[in-house]
Amino acid sequence: MPLHPQCKTFLDMLAASGGRPLHEMSPVEARTMAMPPELGGPEQPVHQVENKRVPGDGGLIAVRVYRPSAASPLPALIYFHGGGFVLGGLEMVDRPCRALANASGCAVISVDYRLAPEHPFPAAADDAFAVTQHVAEHAADFGVDPTLIAVGGDSAGGNLATVVALRARDAGGPPLAFQLLVYPLVDFTDQDSGSLREYDEGHFLTRPVMDYFADHYLPRGVDRRQAWVSPLHAKVAGLPPAFILTAECDPLRDQGEAYAERLRQAGVQTTLKRYDGMIHPFFGLGGIIDGAREANADAAAALKTALTR
Repeated sequence: MPLHPQCKTFLDMLAASGGRPLHEMSPVEARTMAMPPELGGPEQPVHQVENKRVPGDGGLIAVRVYRPSAASPLPALIYFHGGGFVLGGLEMVDRPCRALANASGCAVISVDYRLAPEHPFPAAADDAFAVTQHVAEHAADFGVDPTLIAVGGDSAGGNLATVVALRARDAGGPPLAFQLLVYPLVDFTDQDSGSLREYDEGHFLTRPVMDYFADHYLPRGVDRRQAWVSPLHAKVAGLPPAFILTAECDPLRDQGEAYAERLRQAGVQTTLKRYDGMIHPFFGLGGIIDGAREANADAAAALKTALTR
């Protein structure tokens, strides 16, 4: 299927705005180029939104907790934002997290993990795991059920969710019930997949931008095939069930779909859905792209099914 017209309009809008390509900016400059929040859709009211801090090896980690109701305990989704490990934060995913909380009935805990290059690998992965451990061990403080915790994220955040699931399995906990992976980056060694060749320019996420993020996140000498970097190369048996969403016109499409197949082959219950005509950041563009609202609804429905006793 060709590029969806709404995605083309978004790409044309970005092109018309001018400015240097992201990969030619410093990370500090790039962080000033956040997209308008209204592109994520309306700011839905949520029963309670609370900013908290939890301890990590690198200091306190900011999290934002979205509670869709006064019920307690609620199932929970711990969510890691995208941005190539270099960009993003709580505001970047505020509107999608609100929508997910309301539609799924789950508490959503958004994590402001440390960013590279100031904090290279494994800082983000360590923060992601530390928050997950803390929420599970202090579930009553968050009003959540420690047996009904999911991890999820988009792009780089999908990578962190997979890494948390691997670490939790290998450490004997915390027990996780589900993974929600939105066009996850799961293979830093991918240089020649079909989707990378076809969509590596002109579709938002380009090869130079991917290299820019990888070079900032991964210190020289890090093995890019190791499990906590590229989960596609990990042993995945024993992981929690997963819903993986991919975008047709995304260079990361093939690796996300390959990861779904790896999970299935290992006996992990996995649902995969590809969204035709969509581009890499579409999940967070519910204000302008119909496919984003469909994907948000699908994600919420998957969470509700997986986390309902």
